[in-house]
Amino acid sequence: MRKAIWLLNGIFSVGTLLAQQPNSYYITADRVFDGETLHTGWAVLVDGDKISAVGPTSQLKPPAGAIRIQAGNSTLLPGLIEGHSHILLYPYNITDWDTQVLKESDTYRTARATTHLKKTLMAGFTTERDLGTEGAGYADVALKRAVNEGLIPGPRLLVAGRAIVATGSYGPKGYDPDSKIMLGAEEADGSDLVRVTRDQMGKGADIIKVYADYRWGPGSENLPTFSLEELNLVRETANSGGRPLVVHASTKEGMRRAILAGAETVEHGDELDEEIAKLMVAHQVTWIPTLAATESISRYRGWVKGKSPEPANITQKKKAFQAALAAKVNIGMGGDVGVFAHGENVLEMELMVEYGMKAIDVLKAATSINARAFHLEGLTGSIKTGLKADLLIVEGNPAQQIADCRNVKWVMKDGVVYRNEF
Repeated sequence: MRKAIWLLNGIFSVGTLLAQQPNSYYITADRVFDGETLHTGWAVLVDGDKISAVGPTSQLKPPAGAIRIQAGNSTLLPGLIEGHSHILLYPYNITDWDTQVLKESDTYRTARATTHLKKTLMAGFTTERDLGTEGAGYADVALKRAVNEGLIPGPRLLVAGRAIVATGSYGPKGYDPDSKIMLGAEEADGSDLVRVTRDQMGKGADIIKVYADYRWGPGSENLPTFSLEELNLVRETANSGGRPLVVHASTKEGMRRAILAGAETVEHGDELDEEIAKLMVAHQVTWIPTLAATESISRYRGWVKGKSPEPANITQKKKAFQAALAAKVNIGMGGDVGVFAHGENVLEMELMVEYGMKAIDVLKAATSINARAFHLEGLTGSIKTGLKADLLIVEGNPAQQIADCRNVKWVMKDGVVYRNEF
């Protein structure tokens, strides 16, 4: 297992302005999924903001004064982890990406993002990795602070700030070349990548996200952007600052360069095949497939699932997912939410099952696998003694029917209950 290169000391404080103070809880449900295994007849004890005990009810008795949560026909899980989000974006069929980036003020977008965070938390996602503000500067850093200080409800956040693109490769595009158009990410090339990476870390980015491929002109095909040497330079600089390198890569060559450069996660991976899958396994890279974004964009373009012929990008994504499963690639869960509605994060999990993954493995992807991939396994992602009390109760059994993750009845983050339908 790759050794964690960064420590998250002190950045995840618990706010109590909008929710009750943590207490002692004794929680039982028909099933307890601990991040790896499904158990019956188990209980979980929470004391303050931490899990203090886990085990069979025959061995774990409720202490005096503990609040008892008894959930019938239900499953208790670790709080889910959203692996790829854009909290400053919302569905493009409501407002297109160019308009959001160019015409909506950062103030408006940040205000709107507070509702996105609340919806995500109420859907049972207690941790979220945000991979770029798409033109809103470092608004994600400020939103993380607001969540940590208890000013607004939301998941604990890992944020990428502006993200980095090669000059000329990102949007918005198609405007008069004499115009100065604000981009959705920060341009840098060559040795200047060191300065930009350091600047983003200094401004609060927890993650350094780079686009290894993109379209060079309006309507053109995806092609690699940064060289392998440039990606290595970013990774070395990021790792020196205690940050991981995360890479957007859709093309085969973009993925190859990202993997060889030391990316910890590869996002999208549309052209993933047997060769790239084997390379990912050899380099211990986690793939975040973002199936829901691909399907959502296809729907916005007129595709009617189950009625219209399947678009080529969907067919290709299914092939990539099957290749990854066959090679036993470490697959995490992240849907690129923001392209589709916040709070609908479970859509990605449903598609992972539809594309061939077992429901129990999808649950692992959204909890313990994401936690390890993001260096959070000592904090969250599992139901273990000493970890943060990030817990979720859903009606039904999502290990058999993943859609039951939508039946959220109870959400706890840091020992604070944010949703209670019992």
